[in-house]
Amino acid sequence: MATIPPPVYYPPFNITRVSHAKITVRDLERSLAFYTRVLGLVVSEREGDEVWLRGNEEVGHHSLILRRSDEPPLCEYIGLRVLTELELEKAEAHFRSIGLAPEWVERRGQGRTLFLRDPFGMPMEFCARMDLMPRHTITTDHFPGAAALRFDHVQVHSADIPAACAFYTGLGFRTSDYLVGGPDDTLIGVFMHRKDTPWDIVFMPGAGPRLHHFAYVTPSVQDMMKACDAAGIHRFGHLVERGPGRHNQGHVQYTYFRDPDGHRVEIIPEPPHQMLDIEQMPVRWDEAKRKATMDWGYPPPQCWYDDASRFAGVEPRPGMVVPGRISLEQYLAQRAAE
Repeated sequence: MATIPPPVYYPPFNITRVSHAKITVRDLERSLAFYTRVLGLVVSEREGDEVWLRGNEEVGHHSLILRRSDEPPLCEYIGLRVLTELELEKAEAHFRSIGLAPEWVERRGQGRTLFLRDPFGMPMEFCARMDLMPRHTITTDHFPGAAALRFDHVQVHSADIPAACAFYTGLGFRTSDYLVGGPDDTLIGVFMHRKDTPWDIVFMPGAGPRLHHFAYVTPSVQDMMKACDAAGIHRFGHLVERGPGRHNQGHVQYTYFRDPDGHRVEIIPEPPHQMLDIEQMPVRWDEAKRKATMDWGYPPPQCWYDDASRFAGVEPRPGMVVPGRISLEQYLAQRAAE
């Protein structure tokens, strides 16, 4: 039976949240149009083949970086914030002590930044501060598309979910929800957080590590629908991949898009519940429990299970086969046969 390691309340250094990602794109102008018109992100800075974007509520220099490249699209790294720059020194010492190879790097708009690959090969960086930018929620009365507020979480395909859960628990991440499947209650997904909402990093089964999606919070369901309208108006309507619908975990509504290069981005209305107190226990989800909740919407298409963005410099390992998964294509075929 699946078990979740106990939380570590005093980790070796203090991570506060997931904060940003950098992806490569082939057509920078088209990608920029998607992220500003459909998601409603704000351009903080642009130079050459790179653009730094942020949500309307964010005062940090960026939460998403686009870099133009002629190579197949990739995620170059995931970024996390720590409380102070002293925590970066602690992080370097900790990672070296467990055999990883952190290095100091220079990043536009960030303070001191520590880069490394986690034990599974995923490229990550840590910083404590960014250059400050105006908060757009108080400077404009017009928000295009989803009017995305802030970067919320990433979901990663993992070839070894128990190991990923154990490693990130050791860094202070707590599990809000976990999924089990099959006759042996195999662990098939974990939802982990450092900030006071249920998600910062989610690990789900698949060849990995690969980036399944990153997510932004939008002010309301109406703004989520406005993003779908904006996608249609600006000829990105075919990039709506899944939703609108509602997840079991967190009971949050969602819509998934694929950007022009295939990177997946989710938008969710303001998260419906907080993770404030340490006595909150991880919620276990199995097939029977999922059927008894308010989840609604069609099953995801097969590509939602299979496709993900590769990380730069990482060869994904095969992932587990999840028992009982139903794709949209299978669901429709079953309906047609009835």
